[in-house]
Amino acid sequence: MGAGRLAAGLLATATAAVVLTGCTADGRESACDSAGGIVECAPEQRSAAPKIAGELLAGGSYDVADQRGNVVVVNFWGSWCAPCRAEADDLENTYQATKDSGVTFLGINVQDSRDKAIAFEEGRVSYPSIFDPGSRLALDMDIPPNTIPATVVLDREGRIATVIRAAVRQEGLQPIVERIAAETPAPAGQR
Repeated sequence: MGAGRLAAGLLATATAAVVLTGCTADGRESACDSAGGIVECAPEQRSAAPKIAGELLAGGSYDVADQRGNVVVVNFWGSWCAPCRAEADDLENTYQATKDSGVTFLGINVQDSRDKAIAFEEGRVSYPSIFDPGSRLALDMDIPPNTIPATVVLDREGRIATVIRAAVRQEGLQPIVERIAAETPAPAGQR
């Protein structure tokens, strides 16, 4: 095995451990299921997402905290990323299919120029994207820039329910989003 492949394998292992730890209050990996680049956490084992806020590509600002009560699907992408181009239609179609059930989508553009990011989005997606050329928000979510695209699904309480470290397809993403949208939030005293 070459040094590059070994380093990539070690990075993937370390990244998976960080995500799994991020899903649990006490760091127990067994609390989350991991398969095929997807990590899903049971409601009682989810941790709060870090602050996700910033300047939108189209102008104005966005703060995920304002979406509390909705499921929020956060997709990290770049115009330079071929898998991001491939998944754009699947993300938009899933957004259109689920938005009436209290689901919202947010893109986070990383390591890009504003002009290229705006051109990429035009005609592809109708949901907003935060401009984050320094990848600060991705790093806050423990998503290294070399794992773009990545999609994180937050439950209605703003907790990390699912992390997908690969390009998504509608037939895989939509059932996950629908399942999380169908969950009943815990009463205030049980959170």
